[in-house]
Amino acid sequence: MPKYVIDRYMHSVLKDVVETLHDVFNYIKIDRIVIVRSYGSKTKAFARIYSLPSIWRYVLGIEPIYIIEIVDENFSKLSKDTQIRILIHEILHIPYKFSGGLRQHGKYVNSQIVNKIYMMYVNRKSQIQ
Repeated sequence: MPKYVIDRYMHSVLKDVVETLHDVFNYIKIDRIVIVRSYGSKTKAFARIYSLPSIWRYVLGIEPIYIIEIVDENFSKLSKDTQIRILIHEILHIPYKFSGGLRQHGKYVNSQIVNKIYMMYVNRKSQIQ
């Protein structure tokens, strides 16, 4: 059975990405995203994103919320650059309306878009320093 822990550090990394790329991710509500690190998972995935189904949100009376699960056994072995790329990949699954749905891989979620956005992030960070 996997163990889950809220990962505030990776949330701060994600917040930096979203703020640095504010024009790209202006629809992202960072306070409505939670990052959880899992331990003991058997998956080969590095990370996964979840949304709370609309029926649950209706009954609970809450706005859309997203959870990014970081699979520690796989994610921790990666370089910081690759970890940031994975975070970008995961938030690309969030639609522009931040509606609670998830985008599939394809037109809006693919490695070319991830790489383009990651390079924008790196360039902007280098200009700041």
